[in-house]
This record gives sequence, C-alpha cells and structure tokens, in this order.
Amino acid sequence: MSALPSSSREWHLVSRPHGWPEPKDFALREAPVSEPGEGRILVRNLHFSVDPYMRGRMNDVKSYVPPFQLDKPMDGGAVGEVIASNAEGFAVGDHVLHGLGWREYTDVPAEHATKVDASVAPLSAYLGVLGMPGLTAYAGLFEVASFKEGDAVFVSGAAGAVGSQVGQMARLKGASRVIGSAGSDEKVKLLVEEYGFDAAFNYKNGPVAEQLKAAAPDGIDVYFDNVGGEHLEAAISSLNVHGRATICGMIAQYNATEPTPAPRNLALVIGKRLRLQGMLVNDHAALQPQFVQDVACWIGSGELKYNETVVEGIENGFDAFIGLLRGENTGKMVVSLTR
Repeated sequence: MSALPSSSREWHLVSRPHGWPEPKDFALREAPVSEPGEGRILVRNLHFSVDPYMRGRMNDVKSYVPPFQLDKPMDGGAVGEVIASNAEGFAVGDHVLHGLGWREYTDVPAEHATKVDASVAPLSAYLGVLGMPGLTAYAGLFEVASFKEGDAVFVSGAAGAVGSQVGQMARLKGASRVIGSAGSDEKVKLLVEEYGFDAAFNYKNGPVAEQLKAAAPDGIDVYFDNVGGEHLEAAISSLNVHGRATICGMIAQYNATEPTPAPRNLALVIGKRLRLQGMLVNDHAALQPQFVQDVACWIGSGELKYNETVVEGIENGFDAFIGLLRGENTGKMVVSLTR
C-alpha cells in the first residue's frame, strides 16, 4: 500500500454569517490523516458538492438537519476513491459516494459509503443528476406533486441542478407544457434550446406574475418551487383548480436579514383547492432504485441532458458556494479536487 498523506485540508465554519456569508466566516485548515479504524475506509475526495440547503446549516437553529458546528469541518455530498480500507466489501481503488465533503481526505464509516460505478456515468454525476438533486427532482415531481400526463408544469430556478431535471422529466412523461424561470437570458435560452422547455423567462426582466401568465395563458397544474417569494405568489395566481405545488427550496430568502413578505394571495388556496406541500429528499429513499434505473436510461438515450459548473481546487470551495447562492452556476455546482 502506498504511503498515506500526512495531512488534509478542510473547510471549517468559524463564525455564523449574518445575511450573505463572507470569507471571514470560513477557514481552510489542515488536519492530520491516519489509517482507518475497524469498519472504516479512508477516501481521497475527487469531487464535493455545494448546495443551497447548506446556507441554512450555517445558522444556529434547529432544523431538519443539524447546523454546522463552529471550528469543525463542514460536510456534504462527496465522491472519491478509497485509498485505505479496514472494512469488508471495500477495496483500495473503489469509488464511493459519502457525506463528508468540504475536505481533501476523510475517514468514513463503511456503512455510510455507497459504491458507485465510473463506467455508468462520470463520478461527479453522482452528486447531481444521479444523486441527491436528481432524486429530489424525481420524487418532488412524481410523488409529492402527483404529476400526471397532460399537466402544465412551472419550475423556478429551472437552470439549476434540481430545476433543470424537473422540467425535462415532466416533458419526458407527457406534460402538456413546461415553463421555467431563470436569472439570465443565457439560461433562458438553454432551457428552451437544450432542455426542451416550451417557454422560459428571465425573472429579472419584469414581474414574475406577468411573465408567467404570458408563458402559461391557460394556467399551470404543477409548480415546483426552488425560490419562494415572488415566484410562489405568481404560481398561486396561475395554478388551476386542484393544482399542486412542491415546496422544495426558497433560495430567494436564505440570506435575508429581515422577514420576507409571504405570498399575499394565500386566500386563493381555498377556492382553487390547491395543495402546497413541502418536501425533503430523505423521505423518498424508497424511490432510489427506480430513480436510478429511469434516469440512467434517459441519460443513455440522450433524452435527458445535464450540465455541471465545476470549480477546481479545494481552496476555491467558499467561492463556489457563494457563486451558487448568486446563481452563477448552470446545473450542478461541483468543487473538483482531481488536479
């Protein structure tokens, strides 16, 4: 076995951000690396994920996932190569998906690692289209929103890792119309020309409600919400009777320091008999086998496309995260440590 590295760089949260995170809230520190203990594997991370939900974990509040601890390494999805194993079923050279990202090397309990196959898809895809964001899209559309053929679907944050998959999955399963919103004209073009959306608009170009009504004159049946705020209010106005909304994320207010106005038209929920349902992907683990089977087929046939925005180098982890919150990514934002 080759000699193990003596140390690993890892990102720590050193103070809790107020509003937008700043560089002073984070530190890139060195930690020693040692042989893995019984039932554990040592992994060299090749790619790690930065995701919008991580902003909430930087606040010291009780939530569905524990907050990041100060002066401890942050965590999140990562994929890497086993470089030392003290666990049955894992060999040096295996590729694994696990939850201890934001660092170069990590000691992972074997029961928290899943082998992945680099011959099926690029390893980074297991953090995006074949990973948690992809399953979020799949479960949120088909299970939470009860999508059915002929539904008109609106997706906010539609050029992101989740939204881009929602729109394409709806199209593949027979949506009557798929509409997306994004934050730049380039992303709008991508949605229509590459992902096959029927219509898309740049939410910065005018009121969302007006642009949505123009794009969906007959209303919508399903809304997949990644943004909240003005988008959710607009969707409630455009939803047809018995419409369904999956409330997946609210990135518009993650960095707000004052309470944001709730949708001012919630009374419409009554007359339209709308269903607005929050979702957490962890509740839908039972769908994983079917999800991987379906999505692998769609990728293989070329029917489902995906993009990644890759930031090279662990030293750029904070920049990648801030870029994600600012919408600088197209598709999944990944930090790559392969150089």
